[in-house]
Amino acid sequence: MNHQQIDLLAKQWIVDAADRPANPRVQAIVLRLVADLCKAMEDLDIQPSEFWKGVEFLTNAGKNNELGLLTPGLGLERFMDIRADEAEARAGIEGGTPRTIEGPLYVAGAPECQGFARLDDGSESAQAETLFMQGTVFDADGKPVPGAKVEVWHANLLGNYSFFDATQSHFNLRRTIVTDAEGRYGFQSIMPKGYGCPPGGSTATLLGLLGRHGQRPAHIHFFVSAPGQRKLTTQINIDGDEYLWDDFAFASREGMVPPVTRVEDPAAIAARGQDKPFSSIDFDFHLHREADTAPSAQVERQRAAA
Repeated sequence: MNHQQIDLLAKQWIVDAADRPANPRVQAIVLRLVADLCKAMEDLDIQPSEFWKGVEFLTNAGKNNELGLLTPGLGLERFMDIRADEAEARAGIEGGTPRTIEGPLYVAGAPECQGFARLDDGSESAQAETLFMQGTVFDADGKPVPGAKVEVWHANLLGNYSFFDATQSHFNLRRTIVTDAEGRYGFQSIMPKGYGCPPGGSTATLLGLLGRHGQRPAHIHFFVSAPGQRKLTTQINIDGDEYLWDDFAFASREGMVPPVTRVEDPAAIAARGQDKPFSSIDFDFHLHREADTAPSAQVERQRAAA
């Protein structure tokens, strides 16, 4: 069949077969996806056994709760960011802190702290490098934003996240920090490690068939929000990681790899209440004011909750 014939056939199945009012947006999306899949089946001569193997793969990925991991692994979450950047540029919104992917491991309801928070529960302190990170949240005019919410989450030394890893305490390495009167935030934590897709899981299996690895560099996730400002979803990567520019999720971006300073001066160590050298990262967030001409920066999706 040629593509025109397939389009007509898909229209019969999805549009003409409707015998009651349909949701026009859902109908249009399903029509396009079914038609495109049928074209791929025809163009690539996809055999029934291959088709059903694909269905089995998606079924198992859903059972394994890996569809949220597969999405960035195939570049789809990065593609949504590219489209969002383009939409903001068309609306005259440029500059500011770059967005990057959210990923599948956010958990709502992290404890809220004013100005400063300690993220880790101390269980890995003996093995980990202590990390202090601090900065200011600015609006589009370069003014500090008091009362902004900086939600932060990252992995432990094994590359695992609390709640998804039952061995960790609740909300380990997760907090919501409210900026102070000068728009500043800060936290103490441990230097995170990168992680890999679960061995033998759906994502790792597909990436292997594609000749790709499933590793991410060490990184720290952020939601930054404030009234009248566009919500920022982003993450920084830890400089020096071997996968810094080889992220399986394609989330590494220029401007999101801040320098890591090694603090070894005894006076500076004591001023932080520490007894050994630590690492420090300075990073400011620059937000955009909300605009009716740009798509919403609030992404509605099912997320884990405590």
